[in-house]
Amino acid sequence: MERGAKLPRYDTPQKTSGNIALMRGFNYKKVYKWLAPDAAKEDDGRDKWPSRASFILAAMGGAVGLGNLLRYPSVVFANNGLQWFIPYFIALFFLGIPVLILEIAIGQAYRGSVVVAFNGIHKHTKGVGLAVIMTGFAVATYYVPILSWIMHYFRCSFRGTLPWTGRGEDFYLLDVIANADPITPETGYVEYPGRGLVGETVGWCAFMWFLVWLSMYKGVGMTGRVVYVTMGVPVVIMIIILGRSVSLDNAREGILLYVGEWNGGKLASGQIWQAAAGQIFFSIGVGFGYFTSYASYNSRFANTVQDSLIIAFSNSAYEVIAAFAVFGVIGFLGYEPGDPSVSLSTFTVGFLTYPLAISEMPGAPAWAILFFLTLGLLGLSSAFALVESFVTLMCDSQMGQRTSRTLISTTVIICAFLLSLMYCSRFGFYLLDAVDTWINNLCLVFVVWAECVTASTMYRYKDVLVQVGGIAYWIHSFGYIFSMVLGVAVGHAASPSAGAGVGFGIFIVSTVIAVVLGKSPMSPAPGFWGKNPWLSKLWWIGFYPVNQLRRDLNLIVATGNKWKIPVAWSVILRYITPPILAIIVSFAYPAFYQKRNDPLHIAAFTMAHLIMIITAVGFIFPRWFDIFVPLEKLNEGADMYTPTHGMVEPHSMGVRDHEKGHGVGDKVSPSTSL
Repeated sequence: MERGAKLPRYDTPQKTSGNIALMRGFNYKKVYKWLAPDAAKEDDGRDKWPSRASFILAAMGGAVGLGNLLRYPSVVFANNGLQWFIPYFIALFFLGIPVLILEIAIGQAYRGSVVVAFNGIHKHTKGVGLAVIMTGFAVATYYVPILSWIMHYFRCSFRGTLPWTGRGEDFYLLDVIANADPITPETGYVEYPGRGLVGETVGWCAFMWFLVWLSMYKGVGMTGRVVYVTMGVPVVIMIIILGRSVSLDNAREGILLYVGEWNGGKLASGQIWQAAAGQIFFSIGVGFGYFTSYASYNSRFANTVQDSLIIAFSNSAYEVIAAFAVFGVIGFLGYEPGDPSVSLSTFTVGFLTYPLAISEMPGAPAWAILFFLTLGLLGLSSAFALVESFVTLMCDSQMGQRTSRTLISTTVIICAFLLSLMYCSRFGFYLLDAVDTWINNLCLVFVVWAECVTASTMYRYKDVLVQVGGIAYWIHSFGYIFSMVLGVAVGHAASPSAGAGVGFGIFIVSTVIAVVLGKSPMSPAPGFWGKNPWLSKLWWIGFYPVNQLRRDLNLIVATGNKWKIPVAWSVILRYITPPILAIIVSFAYPAFYQKRNDPLHIAAFTMAHLIMIITAVGFIFPRWFDIFVPLEKLNEGADMYTPTHGMVEPHSMGVRDHEKGHGVGDKVSPSTSL
């Protein structure tokens, strides 16, 4: 070799022009933007969903969860037969759908958190919005630990022999829950000797909270991508599991228990009606705030009524169809509703009944993986929906508008994880059961009752004061509320018939007195109601606020060919839904008497009431919650006097209906106010 010649280097790869082009062509930022896109902006600068389908799937993800797959079959099992569907669908149309339309419509119209939306209804109702948000956040803190138990089962499903085979209850209670049994003395309070944390539950809890953060830290742009997985995959897997379940030996016997019998005598019992109302209420998921929060990122002119019906019917369809899989398993296991040794609940179906059946199937690990993956994905979509209402609250607050959503989301998730640790303790299962009982059976029902009552009573009530006088308005309003409160109280103390008599009596007497004492309105009521002063006064005090809310919302959500909120919605929201909710919430107090010696139930019962009290605090001290409302929206709930007119910009929802040629503030003839 000639002197000075350079030796070739073999220790490093030669960089060719092709390699360089390939390295430069791979753009990590583009990949990240594709995986976690920024949300598009609406004309007013607010984030918006990538598509209508994204919003509907996200809303369905909040609604469709563990309650659909696990709670629904256990409730139906106790009330089996085709007659179940009569109270079920009555509850759907008179309880679930009206409240769902309210929550989505006000979120879309006021374009803000639940507090912002209820501030738009009236400045004194901000506390109702905050109570709704805190209810959802409280549920989120214990919902994720339940997902931790699911992930424990999911991990164990990858073994050749499922570890719960032949020891389902021991595996669930000793290996997964790992809580010490409580000590119940004859006198005194229940004691919980368990101390410390359950390591695997904590680990999975941290992992699931990370997934929640990952799904929503960048807003609806990111969430709009995730929901295609968290909702799409469970639907496909459930179809597969359904096919396997109905093909099991004796599955037909279980399915006949579901849809092959008619037990009409059960309709004479209040139990089936209460169970159906409770299932619809908890299944759809109103009262947690995520429908309003999600809807605030909709296009202002989205088809609210149609979207609400799609969400409600899809939610019911999922649980009704998925129940065939569980009842196939029930037939396979030979369970009967009248057997005192068989008691199904949400937890027993998910962690005992179905895993037991899976362990006896050929290819058990594969079916276990699919089942618990479905539960995990459904639970994940519900978890980040529950947290979204709180994150939206902070982002829309006066301080949050100056802070990035990523920082707010991260802070909220960390705080939520720390709060979840108490449910990961060796007494956490019993604490979770207590909090779940009183948040769902008491607090949740109460805040939805407050939503309906305040929206149908407080909205633009100054119009009523000017038209018929304050005495008439307040007498009727107090009679309306106390008829429900005293009616259910007497119903429990004496008899249901006595309670109904007292409730209707108070309402009728207060209404008559209000009409007699009210002054003749300057603006006559529309149509039939305007035939004489007495009917006009009745319309103003009994129907105007909720009917005007419907009209003002329709100026936003029913533009063009969009579906209108019907007149019947106003009547149902004011006079049918609240009494049903008052009856449901009244059952919580007698039930607490049985738990009065349990410190965990006392603590959970107290926490539920603290959230409920927020509604009263907001009514008495509305300025305390002004910090949660952007400055430009603070006056949306200010008292105005514009009878039978639409709201005027910038005080509320106002936009101009270009297609119909009139503005929200233009005068509407009283004859068309219905």
